[in-house]
Parts: sequence; C-alpha cells; structure tokens
Amino acid sequence: MNIGIYETVEIMGAHAAELGAAAVRKAIADRGEANIILATGASQFSTLASLIKQPGIDWSKVTCFHLDEYVGMSQNHKASFRKYLRERFAEKVPNLKEFVYVAADAPDLKAELARLSKRIKKQPIDVAFIGIGENGHIAFNDPPADFQTEEPYIVVDLDEKCRLQQVGEGWFDGLGDVPKQAVSMGIRQILKSAMIVCSVPDQRKAEAVEMALNAPISPSAPCSILRQHPDCHLMLDLPAASFILKGR
Repeated sequence: MNIGIYETVEIMGAHAAELGAAAVRKAIADRGEANIILATGASQFSTLASLIKQPGIDWSKVTCFHLDEYVGMSQNHKASFRKYLRERFAEKVPNLKEFVYVAADAPDLKAELARLSKRIKKQPIDVAFIGIGENGHIAFNDPPADFQTEEPYIVVDLDEKCRLQQVGEGWFDGLGDVPKQAVSMGIRQILKSAMIVCSVPDQRKAEAVEMALNAPISPSAPCSILRQHPDCHLMLDLPAASFILKGR
C-alpha cells in the first residue's frame, strides 16, 4: 500500500484527484474510455472538488459507478448519495458519458441489484475513489464484512457505529432517522479496480487508518484487506495519520 500524508485536507484531496485523473487519462488513451467508482461522505469533499477541475479529461468517454446507497431512500433526500453525487460531481463535469446510480428505493430491489451487477461486470474499473469509515468499513461493508461474495452489489446491515457516523457528519438529525440497511458494492468487486485511491481525512478516522495498516486482515477489520491490492493509495491528512505518526 502506498501512503501519502498531507498537511491539509485540501492538499490531500488535490493529490488524490491528480493521481486518479492520470489513470483516467491513460485509460482513455489506451482504450478510448475509462470507468471509475465514486464514493460519498465528508471524506470525499476535497477529492471530488479537485477531480472535477482536473485538466485533459474527456468526460464524454468516462462512465461512473455509484458505490452505495441507503435502502428505500429517495434520491431527493438530503442524505441520498445519488443527490450528493449529482450535485457535487455529475452536474459539474462537461458531457459525462454516464453515471450508473444505485436506485436502492427501486420497487424490485433484487432486479436493481441484477441490473447493477450486469453493468459493472461488462466494464473494467480503472480507478475506485473510496474512503474508510470510522468503524473500518469500505463502502458500506461494516464489520464483520463479507470477504467471500463475488456478487458485485449486495444488501448489507449497517451497524450502530456506522449509523452514528452519518448523524455526526450531519446527514441525519438522529440515529432513529438513519436506515438500517444499504445497497453496497461488495469488497471483492472493489478490489477488482486497477487502482484504488482511498482518501481519509480527519482525526475521527485515525483509529480506522491504524486498522487499515496494522490490523490482521480479517472481516472484523474490513479496510485491512486493502493491503492485498497491488495499487492502493491511502491519502491522509495529518489528523487522520496522527496515530500512525505517533507509532501507537
């Protein structure tokens, strides 16, 4: 795993975006198209803000895949990840080829999972822009995560620590408002990405960063599996890196 530690979250996001953008430009040059995965949450603010400004990307040749969404949530809810990605990314880049959103409020959720899985199986992912949750999750794969499933998208249960994080970030007014399930990209599908750019800012993520780097690789520490990826870049600001810098 490659580790970058930056003085501010803005510098971290800029470097994460530059790294991923270079891979996108190369994929377009090599194959005439690129496919990326985008995550959401507060950890991705600076990365996405920088990604939309990256020069030399023909967005009409880029397909984006959505990482996760709350089961049953309308795309107009303030906490909807579809709303987040539309407003922070899709509407800000010119002539984007396609954004494959997770419609986790679909009347037939099984059919929606099949649709998403069929799409992503056809298109190799060049870059996955992801984060790590306070409980060590990647996407919404909370511990103990399923390391075995080959299904690209699955329905997962959200643990209390994950749900409290969503309240703490201001997406919901209280724990009772946070859905208990989500549709999430599976871990093995994420690991199929040619490159992973993992942006993790903030002091509250310091314990999860230590988990990613030092915990035994196991479902109880989902982010630990990133160490098995051949081209994973962990991008940290100083607060997020505080535990590892102290040698804790």
